[in-house]
Amino acid sequence: MSGFWNTSDGENTVENATGEYDAGGGNFDPIPDDTNCLMVIDGAEKAKDQSFNEYAQITWLVVKPDQFAGRKIWQKLWVFDPDPRAKDKDKKRDNALRMLANIDAICGGKLAKAGREPDSDDLALALTGKQAVCKAKVWEMDGKEGNWIAAVAPKGGKMEVAANGA
Repeated sequence: MSGFWNTSDGENTVENATGEYDAGGGNFDPIPDDTNCLMVIDGAEKAKDQSFNEYAQITWLVVKPDQFAGRKIWQKLWVFDPDPRAKDKDKKRDNALRMLANIDAICGGKLAKAGREPDSDDLALALTGKQAVCKAKVWEMDGKEGNWIAAVAPKGGKMEVAANGA
């Protein structure tokens, strides 16, 4: 058998496999409501929902405050197709366009300068790796909760990063 199945300390995972494994880690409570975090864009692309409606998806990675570092928040911006769940689809798209335009401005404005609808490559090249201060809010739906991005600002701007959470 190849060494592929051996761990860094030499354990043969195939020989020790019982069919049960718990990787640990558990569930995370959401970042507290209204917490300003320094974040970096870990990815940006055009994505589709189950009905093939397109939106911009931005993956934010928390840098600070330290107790939330490494956490991710996925942001859906309905700038391409209307959000099928929105009551006021025009207002939702208008707000999403404003958010994307401001994220782009923080990241250097490459999307706006192109003057056309961005594709996945455009979003990734223009936004990935750039930092911003983001306000994390908490959403609740069907007994579940998580975070969403309510506001963005340039690093060193008006929004200050929380020293130790909300």
